[in-house]
Amino acid sequence: MGTQTADVVIVGLGAVGSATIYQLAKFDLTVTGIDRFSPPHALGSTHGDTRITRRATGEGEEFVPLVSRSHEIWREIEAAAQTELFTACGCLILEADSIAGSSQHGAADFLNKTVAIAQNFEIEHEVISGDEIRSRFPQFHLNEEHRGYYEPEGGFVRPEAAVAAQLELARGHKGTLIQRNERAIRVDATSSGVTVQTDRAMYSAGQAVIAAGPWVGELAGSADISRLCTVYPQALHWFALDSWTESMTAAKMPAFVWAFGSAEGDMFYGFPAIDGPGGGLKVATEQHSSTGDPDEPDRVITAEDSLAMFDHYVAGRLPLRRSVVKAARCWYTMAPQSRFIIDRHPQHDNVLIASPCSGHGFKHSAAIGEALARLLAGAPPRINLLPFGIEYFPGVGRY
Repeated sequence: MGTQTADVVIVGLGAVGSATIYQLAKFDLTVTGIDRFSPPHALGSTHGDTRITRRATGEGEEFVPLVSRSHEIWREIEAAAQTELFTACGCLILEADSIAGSSQHGAADFLNKTVAIAQNFEIEHEVISGDEIRSRFPQFHLNEEHRGYYEPEGGFVRPEAAVAAQLELARGHKGTLIQRNERAIRVDATSSGVTVQTDRAMYSAGQAVIAAGPWVGELAGSADISRLCTVYPQALHWFALDSWTESMTAAKMPAFVWAFGSAEGDMFYGFPAIDGPGGGLKVATEQHSSTGDPDEPDRVITAEDSLAMFDHYVAGRLPLRRSVVKAARCWYTMAPQSRFIIDRHPQHDNVLIASPCSGHGFKHSAAIGEALARLLAGAPPRINLLPFGIEYFPGVGRY
């Protein structure tokens, strides 16, 4: 097979890649998207049925324009694809009084920063006491005093459905080619263009986007990018409900993030039970102590792993049983201080890097895709991407 040409080639069609190819389809450009698997799939970072979204981002105010625009885009996609993606069931951030000022995603004093950002951006919210939480959300069993931040416009997005919808909408546009189950091996760039070698073909384009999640380090061909990317395996767990009541559904229960202890990692998050009485309720935590290889063959979360998570995080806090419905592995590609990297390659202006997203990127992905598409098409920007530039990181610059 000879070299195939396009205006833009996108490597990786997960959260950001699918959003970018969908948005690029709105411009008069030819686009090829390549993924080593068949998205949506459960082999990278964009799966697990649900992902939390909230407009007040304690990680930093620079993220607010991204998530706010993403909320608008989810609704646009829902209308175009006639599917449900975004459920605004509310988002509750809980913090025990004994650990006031706890950190998350590289941000100290996370809850107070979330409140301050909500105030600054006039995002509808409430700061609620432990007694109010007990009254309004009895699903959460508070064994000590807490306070919370509640954002009614928050909730969750369905990642697999979002990827599938965006790829299907993009596929309907002339000039868009989607290549599944094709592994990108190398991305090379010169001043005249970019070539992508896969295990099946060679592709050339004027510009490229590397949105390959945990594989971005190896494909970027830059020691600086590789140094900034660390991959951590994460575990997602679904536990059986004590009983099935409406209080466990999205009509009554918000998505949540709960910091409960002083030890590093004493935080977990979860969602309403979206799949009925037999589907369980999804909860997870985050770990940044053990790195992993997304190509390793063993992706199994054992029952012992899930039950250990239940015992430390869930027991006594939610009306769930110590019974595993299912579990899954996903991968966080982390940059220092849980930052994002959305920028041109340090050596090649015609290659854009759109990863890592440091474990909190899905909620922003629709707007990141739009911003990248506008940059690639030469359209005026709507969102400032400078805070996510590579030069934010000490010791990294352009050659």
